[in-house]
Amino acid sequence: MIQVLAIAVSLAIAAVGVVLFVRAIRHILATVRVGGPALNRTDRAGLRTTTMLKETLGHTRMLQWTLVGIAHWFVFVGFGLLFFTLVTAFGQLFDPHFAIPALGTFFLFEWATEVFTWAMLVAIVGFLAYRATRPKERTRGVRGRFFGSTMWQGYFVELVILGVGVCIVLLRGAEYAIGRFGDDPGHSTLFHFPTTAWIGSLLDGMSESSLAGLIFLVAMVKIVISFTWMITISLNPTMGVAWHRFTVFFNVWFRREPTGNPALGAVKPLTSHGKAITLEDVDDLDDEARLGVGAVEDFSWKGILDFTTCTECGRCQSQCPAWNTEKPLSPKLLITALRNATYAKAPYLHAAEDARPALLEGNDTLVKEVERPLVGETGDEWFYMPEDGSAVIDPDVLWSCTTCGACVQQCPVDIEHVDHIVDMRRYQVLVESNFPAELNGLFKRLETKGSPWNMSPSARMDWAKDLDFDVPVVGDSIESLDEVEWLFWVGCAGAYEDRAKKTTRAVAELLHIADVSFGVLGNGETCTGDPARRAGNEFVFQELALQNVETFQEYQVKKVVSTCAHCFNTLKNEYKEFGIELEVVHHTQLLNRLVREGKLTPVREGAGAHKRSITYHDPCYIGRHNGVYTPPRELLQVLPGAEYVEMERNSERSFCCGAGGARLWMEETLGSRINENRTAEAVGTGADQIAVGCPFCRVMLSDGLTAQQTRGEARAEVEVLDVAQMLLASVKGEPATSS
Repeated sequence: MIQVLAIAVSLAIAAVGVVLFVRAIRHILATVRVGGPALNRTDRAGLRTTTMLKETLGHTRMLQWTLVGIAHWFVFVGFGLLFFTLVTAFGQLFDPHFAIPALGTFFLFEWATEVFTWAMLVAIVGFLAYRATRPKERTRGVRGRFFGSTMWQGYFVELVILGVGVCIVLLRGAEYAIGRFGDDPGHSTLFHFPTTAWIGSLLDGMSESSLAGLIFLVAMVKIVISFTWMITISLNPTMGVAWHRFTVFFNVWFRREPTGNPALGAVKPLTSHGKAITLEDVDDLDDEARLGVGAVEDFSWKGILDFTTCTECGRCQSQCPAWNTEKPLSPKLLITALRNATYAKAPYLHAAEDARPALLEGNDTLVKEVERPLVGETGDEWFYMPEDGSAVIDPDVLWSCTTCGACVQQCPVDIEHVDHIVDMRRYQVLVESNFPAELNGLFKRLETKGSPWNMSPSARMDWAKDLDFDVPVVGDSIESLDEVEWLFWVGCAGAYEDRAKKTTRAVAELLHIADVSFGVLGNGETCTGDPARRAGNEFVFQELALQNVETFQEYQVKKVVSTCAHCFNTLKNEYKEFGIELEVVHHTQLLNRLVREGKLTPVREGAGAHKRSITYHDPCYIGRHNGVYTPPRELLQVLPGAEYVEMERNSERSFCCGAGGARLWMEETLGSRINENRTAEAVGTGADQIAVGCPFCRVMLSDGLTAQQTRGEARAEVEVLDVAQMLLASVKGEPATSS
């Protein structure tokens, strides 16, 4: 009777589960296909496959959180490996002695099954405890990463895994016990049941029929639990905490960078219908062209696959500088809001255009989703996509992003948050002309002056006044860059901002001391366009880029050194789009090379060797976006008398200064100030000097330090200096100072 019931229940729920699962997969595929084309997602197939296997099976992203990553690896691998135990359970419904032919009694398979099951059980108990003890409040860092996550889904998935694991070890124990009644009683040994024989020994007093009944019952429970999970996720296609187990392989394979690097550095090109759009194309665009993303269907299919794959783990949220300073942007909630909006609108998008009006008749819910704007007032500071039908996300969410890349770096399933944010900004700027008022001035200055600062191009060489050597200027003292080794890209901040000018002078002096030939463009330089592109004004960026590329080609520029992290990133990664390949290095990279080659030597005695402690702030655009972490640290650690101390948030997890994404030119009116948050951490190390490698960072941290010193929260003697200034002082035997 038990066997008949077990077979009937198991087969019935399995049939329902499979039908619904197939239907859900078809629905998800149809929804992903709603998106437009995505550029360059299938090139270098072999490398993509290798990267996908390494990142999924190797858990390279998850292991950024070591203990959690190891535990999750056992659950992840166990999910696939233990599928065979589900096959076994179906066989045991009909024969309690069933084992998969050849594989089922192979000792390595048995050992792996038991090891992974126990490891999975331990991991899941840990995950349940972790989830239950993490506050849901919106708090700083990891403790608040589950704020806004759909918690019941996480608990459900974890309890399913717990239930399946318990069933597996009970079945293994029962298999050991019933084995003595089978055709091969010698199989029921500790060798084949190394960690579950003790469970079987507890069942020694049971008869064969009783053991068979137990196996029928536990096998049925295991099947019911497994297919309840399948039915539940099939009815919830937005349940990323479950669906990512399948979609992550595709999301990683179709990633932007087949090498395995995160989608950082360059921003994806502006596209329309899968074609990159340049200034030359503007006049030829038809009425159906979409510049950026103004509705969920404007995202590429890869974007919708990103949304579908989000696990709601909150790692992006825990690292986001905007979220950690009480602003409404959470990368996680942004992605889940876009996912929910896409799937809510999906029935309309799936339908043929001539069938859509009939589909909307009498369906107020679908009408609300079709009419819901992507960006607009939501009426709620913390929640996305409110029930009242207002916009999916609030403008404050969109414009709070510093494009620091912490979300992309931390995401274990390779979601490309920054590209999606920039695409939505592009639509707001280029189509809607709806953006923060401060950006009006920025765009005008970039167009008229070629600089974010409102200063004349003729003042670009003022930084070089009073130097005791002549700085070669291309087109003036030298004809082309063929005459020197390096183009020293000064940048707008390095030419106009008083604090950044000191870095520019220091680098020029160090190159002169090291006898490294270099030249500058003087007033032939114009802004690289970084703030325009990341603020969404793609065409201003392209105008500036084309102007610079023409100059580079005229003067035969090949090797560039830059003190600005943003210029460095743009020249290195984005000017390739305009047909020029450059060797671009950050000044800390070149200076570190010169020290190692003995061309620059820090003085070991005298004022330059004065004792002090130094901490270093990683600029996002040379750190996370380009992986440059070691050179600046090596430079600081060779300075005589200097004791190097690391901030808690450093390297890949460094905290943004708040200036990126054109935020340097926007007021910070929401929450607390990002730069003061970071400065407080730097001051908290007890360091005397805060070292930076980017003029934007220097401005932000200097302002933050001044604010804290004014309030008496930081020692008056603490100062912010560029790494180049510190090195120059040491080489000249002088004390390093910001004055």
